[in-house]
Amino acid sequence: MYRQGDVLIVPVREADVPGRVGGLAVQPRDARGRMVLALGEVTGHAHAVVGPGELRREAGPFGAGWLHLPEGGRVVHEEHAAIPLPKGRYRVVRQREYAPGAVRVVAD
Repeated sequence: MYRQGDVLIVPVREADVPGRVGGLAVQPRDARGRMVLALGEVTGHAHAVVGPGELRREAGPFGAGWLHLPEGGRVVHEEHAAIPLPKGRYRVVRQREYAPGAVRVVAD
């Protein structure tokens, strides 16, 4: 497992990727060519992956991301050290927090 800030990246076997993932649209890359896993609401900084591959995301604020890196990649962020990722498939989860009466995605 890999964690950078409020993003958790979990390696999964090909057989464990749900069939519905293929039906999800590939997320567009940002202007810098990165796959954005989470965008900072306050700073505009992003947890993003650099390298060949694709990111698909389930709907809703708690929907998981599904990352495919056929050659590996790196997770980058303006305020964190880069994390190398080996080639493979990953489930991307945003950290959640409890606030009285609600559960929400952590905002950075």
